[in-house]
Amino acid sequence: MNSLKLCFIGVGSIAKRHINNLRVIADNRKIDLTVEALRRYRDVEEEQRLKISKVYKDYADLPDDYDMVFITNPTEFHLDALQKVWNKSRAFFIEKPLTSVKNIDRVKALGYPEDRIYYVACPLRYTKVIQYLKKYIEGRRVTGAWCISSSYLPDWRPGIDYRNTYSARRELGGGVSIDLIHEWDYLKFLFGMPDQIIYWSGKKSDSEVDCEDVALYIAEYAKMSVELHLDYFGRSPIREIMILTDEDTIIGDLINSKITFLKEQKTIEFREERDSFQIAELEHFLGILNGEISDNSIEDAYQTIQLTQGKIE
Repeated sequence: MNSLKLCFIGVGSIAKRHINNLRVIADNRKIDLTVEALRRYRDVEEEQRLKISKVYKDYADLPDDYDMVFITNPTEFHLDALQKVWNKSRAFFIEKPLTSVKNIDRVKALGYPEDRIYYVACPLRYTKVIQYLKKYIEGRRVTGAWCISSSYLPDWRPGIDYRNTYSARRELGGGVSIDLIHEWDYLKFLFGMPDQIIYWSGKKSDSEVDCEDVALYIAEYAKMSVELHLDYFGRSPIREIMILTDEDTIIGDLINSKITFLKEQKTIEFREERDSFQIAELEHFLGILNGEISDNSIEDAYQTIQLTQGKIE
């Protein structure tokens, strides 16, 4: 793999992060990287900074020789974009979540070509905390888990009015249930699919959003249970999972990148930045091009969205 030609559909904040991280990977691997994009609004200075060599405004103008296409436009438009670029590449990286809740029924009707590679983003799987826990629980009896993601939506994107973001607007795919899909993704990664699920969501804070800002779940497995709390209004960010085993109670802290064993009174701290696990995920996607199995296909991502809505299929 001496060269790669990529196209980004949409160049928002996550696309910029991916482009910068891909350049780090390309430099390390001595890969000649060409980045093009399709976007509605031009920003020549930004495009020069990101080294985007060409920008298109119409899907019909895109060439059909891309090694990879990254679908990083707003959630609401992911499926439309995917349908318009199937003939442009053999590999597609789709930013999470796969689609908005109102479009979920369209997934099964897509009829997407099966000879392509599809991967839906799930970066928290690649954090050192979740990777450690995945290995730790193998062969151990887990009787329960409790998980929380709580943070204050107006603080998420400094300098941007949260009321205008997709997170706050249901029609753009917002709402805490699906916006914080990371939690269900890594719970499924750790424990598999539950047998039953109870779900409640609502709006309880004074934030100016037109979608749910809190969601609660209880999931039952054959030999364990999981409780999950998600909200947009916690003033001090918390992103943790507590796992109960026969030997100990373990807390995985994803914000501070550490694991605490309560009974053993031991703490493991990891050195990790956000780009570290984002790069690990991109490395996995490059591995899929070389024959590795995609661990979050369209079918997997569809199951995860259903879980966010309290459904199991």
